[in-house]
Amino acid sequence: MPKTCVTCSERLKVWRLLAIAASAVVCSALPARAALGGNFTSVQADQVHMQASLRTSVGATYNVHEMQSASGTVVREYVSSAGESAGKVFAVTWQGPWPPDLRQLLGSHFEQYMQAAKAKSGGRIGRKPLMIDQPGLVIQIGGHPRSFTGRAYVPQMLPSGVRAEDIQ
Repeated sequence: MPKTCVTCSERLKVWRLLAIAASAVVCSALPARAALGGNFTSVQADQVHMQASLRTSVGATYNVHEMQSASGTVVREYVSSAGESAGKVFAVTWQGPWPPDLRQLLGSHFEQYMQAAKAKSGGRIGRKPLMIDQPGLVIQIGGHPRSFTGRAYVPQMLPSGVRAEDIQ
């Protein structure tokens, strides 16, 4: 058998394995948990879904629940600890080699994100950096393979004294 056939055969095996892995990820997706705008009580469910370690930082007006998956992706969920929005996730950020499950992180805001992203990109959601600034939702997404970053927040839910720049 010529060397090119062996290489093609090896590539085919790799693609099959990738397809199986992708199918497993999609099939294991759980419904939204501590999504943007949601309650903080299910942060642990997100930790289990991501198979991640969890570290919590307590602040005066909000707490940050930081989850790191085995693949290296870090997700931070910002939860208000005071005011009308106490106990609610007002922002999420992520960074790492793989993008997180945005349907899970954005929860009820996911459809608004999809509509805005399609409108900005002419119907195609691509690999370009994306900035959405709408009433009730701000999302910034960027990066490239092995280095994805993003943040999303609900401006009306920011605790008193917290600025958008504080969400990193």
